Amino acid sequence: MYRLAICDDNQTDVAYLQSLLKRWAASTETAMKIESFPSAEAFLFRYEEDKSFDLLLLDIEMGQMSGVELARRVRQDNRQVQIIFITGYMEYIAEGYDVEALHYLLKPVTEEKLRAVLDRAARRFESREKALCLCVSGTAMRIPLREIRYLEVQRNYVTVHGQEAWTVKKTLNELEEELDRSFFRTSRSHIVNLHYVRKITRTQVTLKDGDELPLSRKFYEEMNRAMIHYF
Repeated sequence: MYRLAICDDNQTDVAYLQSLLKRWAASTETAMKIESFPSAEAFLFRYEEDKSFDLLLLDIEMGQMSGVELARRVRQDNRQVQIIFITGYMEYIAEGYDVEALHYLLKPVTEEKLRAVLDRAARRFESREKALCLCVSGTAMRIPLREIRYLEVQRNYVTVHGQEAWTVKKTLNELEEELDRSFFRTSRSHIVNLHYVRKITRTQVTLKDGDELPLSRKFYEEMNRAMIHYF
């Protein structure tokens, strides 16, 4: 059961989105619960009580608080929820990068475009549930793949960089077998989570937090294709 929230001050648009979401859910046999909110403030009031939403569809142009500002508030303590912005103006698109929006949909929203975005969201839902199981200093750890930024070989050990850094005595090849298509091997010593990549050059990968990883020249074209396919 996925929980979705629509935040839009236009009730006609809300009803239209609900109908499209229900048709997609029926065609994909996906269970979902949809809640709607007439303002950013109304959503935040509900969100303070319950943060277990999986996907937010946010209108950008609302009353006192915009959809972008709402997304920034949510991202302060929630990096997991997926966000889709809905807007009638192209100039807002750049503002979504800071909050890692899944996509922008321009009004009027078509069923075909919404379905394509929902399909992408569903694939990320599946990936989100996967985790890397590690034994660190005698303690079993379960690290969700979505939290892992990159893996790095250091002599006979591999360090997994996420919210913390965990080092295990395993080979990079062994851990690579437990990852999914969100990850790409940039060199003999590094594997990166494509979700965290900001920029690619022929010799280097820059992550959203500023970390830089080496990129083998022979992988440059392949990594660009992987990024296009991922997003």
